[in-house]
Amino acid sequence: MDSAAGARAVNTRAGGDRQPDSTRGGLAGALGGSANTRGGSAGARGAAGTRGAAPKQDRSRATRQRLLESAVTCLAEHGWSGSTVTVVAEHAGVSRGAAQHHFPTREDLFTAAVEYVAEERSRALRELPAPAGTRAAVETLVGLYTGPLFRAALQLWVAASNEPQLGPRVTGLEARIGRETHRMAVELLGVDERRPGVRETVQGLLDMARGLGLANLLTDDSARRERVVAQWARLLESTLHD
Repeated sequence: MDSAAGARAVNTRAGGDRQPDSTRGGLAGALGGSANTRGGSAGARGAAGTRGAAPKQDRSRATRQRLLESAVTCLAEHGWSGSTVTVVAEHAGVSRGAAQHHFPTREDLFTAAVEYVAEERSRALRELPAPAGTRAAVETLVGLYTGPLFRAALQLWVAASNEPQLGPRVTGLEARIGRETHRMAVELLGVDERRPGVRETVQGLLDMARGLGLANLLTDDSARRERVVAQWARLLESTLHD
């Protein structure tokens, strides 16, 4: 799930990406004003300019999305120190100026990128059909911590511990993502948190999944992970559904 958004690298270059949107918007505004004062055929040209605004906005949104996806990919592959705005812009196929138009600072770019992919992950999970049993639910939750998004988030956590400007943003973002992930886990498992011990059990599952993700960073831990997931599924079946 999280690998889909993190792995896409769109290298198609759009000509409009080379010129800041603010400059193009100013020019379009000036033309629109003169068209309004002249009226007649000039007014018709102004209306045509208005219709042309939608594709420009679409290009801007596409550029922003490419930057976010490339930021996550670069962060997962190169780490914080190797993921500069220039590197991300080149990966996305846009100019550094276009990147800074959307994200004035490096911290803005990377916190927005992790939030973007986290929201995409949440959306994908909400659209999943109900898992066919506890084992499938556990596998889905563990998958959150074994893909590129987790690697990127981990790099951001390390950077946040040393970057005063980044720390508060990442802390707040991770708290929100943590609450959302816990809520999704409760839904996927089909349990009632009002029962004593259920909340703590679900949180323990997520902590275990995070640990499996860490173990997978250096080596392929899939064989051991499969056994652990199977055991946790059995434990949850007896604990949460008795």
